[in-house]
Amino acid sequence: MTATDNALLAARPLNELPDFARIRAEQAEPAVDAVLAESKRKLDELLALDREPTWETFIEPLEALGEHLGQVWGPVSHLFMVRSTAEWRAAYNACLPKVTEYSLELSQSEPLCAAYRRIKESPGFAQLSPVRQKVINDALRDFRLSGIDLPADKKQRYKEIALRLSEIQTKFEENLMDAIKAWSKLVTDESELAGMTDAARQQAREKAKAKGQDGWLLTLDFPSYDAVITYTTNRELRREIYTAYSTRASDQGPQAGQFDNGPIAEEILKLRHEEALLLGFNNYAELSLATKMADSPDEVEGFLRDLARRAKPRAGAELDELRAYAKQLDGLDELQPWDMAFYAEKFKESSLGLSDEELRPYFALPAVLDGLFKLLGRLYGLRCERLPDAPVWHEDVQAYQLLDANGLVGRFYLDPFARDEKRGGAWMDECHNRRRTSAGVQTPVAYLVCNFRPAVGDQPALLTHDEVVTLFHEFGHGLHLLLTQVDEASVAGIHGVEWDAVELPSQFMENWCFDETTLNGFARHYQTGEPIPTALLDKLKSSRVFQSGLATVRQIEFALFDLRLHRDYDPAAGGRVLETLKRARDEVAVMQPPAFNRMPMSFSHIFAGGYAAGYYSYKWAEVLSADAFAAFEESDFAAETGQRFRATILANGGSREARELFREFRGRDPEIAALLRHNGLEVEAA
Repeated sequence: MTATDNALLAARPLNELPDFARIRAEQAEPAVDAVLAESKRKLDELLALDREPTWETFIEPLEALGEHLGQVWGPVSHLFMVRSTAEWRAAYNACLPKVTEYSLELSQSEPLCAAYRRIKESPGFAQLSPVRQKVINDALRDFRLSGIDLPADKKQRYKEIALRLSEIQTKFEENLMDAIKAWSKLVTDESELAGMTDAARQQAREKAKAKGQDGWLLTLDFPSYDAVITYTTNRELRREIYTAYSTRASDQGPQAGQFDNGPIAEEILKLRHEEALLLGFNNYAELSLATKMADSPDEVEGFLRDLARRAKPRAGAELDELRAYAKQLDGLDELQPWDMAFYAEKFKESSLGLSDEELRPYFALPAVLDGLFKLLGRLYGLRCERLPDAPVWHEDVQAYQLLDANGLVGRFYLDPFARDEKRGGAWMDECHNRRRTSAGVQTPVAYLVCNFRPAVGDQPALLTHDEVVTLFHEFGHGLHLLLTQVDEASVAGIHGVEWDAVELPSQFMENWCFDETTLNGFARHYQTGEPIPTALLDKLKSSRVFQSGLATVRQIEFALFDLRLHRDYDPAAGGRVLETLKRARDEVAVMQPPAFNRMPMSFSHIFAGGYAAGYYSYKWAEVLSADAFAAFEESDFAAETGQRFRATILANGGSREARELFREFRGRDPEIAALLRHNGLEVEAA
């Protein structure tokens, strides 16, 4: 297959978007093979040059090689996530070991590391900009963390571990997607769906029709699951779908053993621990924290336990309230996990006069996007424009460009709706990063992916407020990539940012979903155009602390479980996954799930994503984001504060330490008081 035939190999001028309309799964492996062969050849030529390496003669050509590989591999890995057909899975799985092995060869290349060291030790190093110095220092750190100093046999073992981890972490995610896709329930009597909204029932009806079935098809994608677990009065149906959802990809439930991630999780933990020991760490948690803000696993655990001490009393009181409400409303003697979302929604409606379905008509996706774009204009002087002719991978996808007074800032794709063959959840990923080249500046391009309920008939896609928060969250990640002003790709945007600080821009954006001025800018009824009533807006703002104790201890439970799973691993005892989870729950949870619950088997963040021994980052970064938003509150939302946030936190990417950037923006180290206030928790520990 030639470059003419293969859309992945076709030469792309600077800043031209991938031609998704022409990219096919069968093109992936030939393209990856070709670019890897070319990269290896050029790398050998680069290392063979008989001259002292400098930034211009060595680092820049090396960065260009990485960019070339990214332009081929990036679309392949992206399409595997958003179009996970059998063909794309096969293509991705054929390419992944090759790309991983090449990356490992680079990370363990002694000549390559020696070249970086020579640059670091040369007189010219002091003349490099601080950004370029950080690129080299980060690279030398990463060489050490990739086993560059290990003897040959241990270096080989490290490589074997990394290749195997790459393979089975992908399998973990595939098992989860397969488990979600494999379960469905056809309901033929509409009365069984009592309580479900009309839109949700219509969506279920259309799913059934698409499968050639007569009735209402329920599935385990989140919009379908949420429509049942939160709204249907049919308790047995709630229990059934909860059981299927909480046992996905496990040894329990209706698909017991069919897509079981249990053995995979065990092997992942075993290999991570071995990797950490090879590199001289006591456990994988220590290795994970080597590139994060937090100094030690004990510091992280202390932070989480302190937060739990503040939140658990409130969580217990909230659960007691909910139990009493369910007893009063329906005479329920024992509140079960499949009752929680249902009665929480009813209780919120009863106590606050607010329901998610009452809010949905005010959050039509086009209007929410318009409000989000207006906020970007107010904060950062940005404007968004559609790119109607950009090639996309699905008809639901839209492309945009982001501009300011100086011109193009970046571009992004929005893929908003749930569909078959698409990974669940929401995320932001990089298509292009910013870098300066001899041909000019490559502007960044982001993928923003969600799984909202799509439009039904003539009705636009209507979001819950939680989904509005999700959209703003992922857009915050996107802004971190798009607004970078760093010219070196390896520390531009989200690159080089400590993982426990990478959620700062995303969680910061969530705050605007409760800001009255912002909400008044877009929350209008999709049929009448009427703005959201003041009384409803006040209820929405009050809902921010509704059951915040329960939400906080749930996140702490997950974070403690993740930390201890990786810190306390014992090769003689194995992963002890369920035992470790139970200990965390016994310490911080106020309600225990049933014994069949297998949450870890669908915990992709830590077993298939980048959050291993790092899930605490959400709460850690929330301290930073809440404190940053407090600066806006204190300045009465002055325009200067937004420009300063852009210029410090967003523009610098990973070119400087996160703590240093925060101090520059805030004038001090982060404080927890704003987070506690936003969550309705006591500022002073009890």
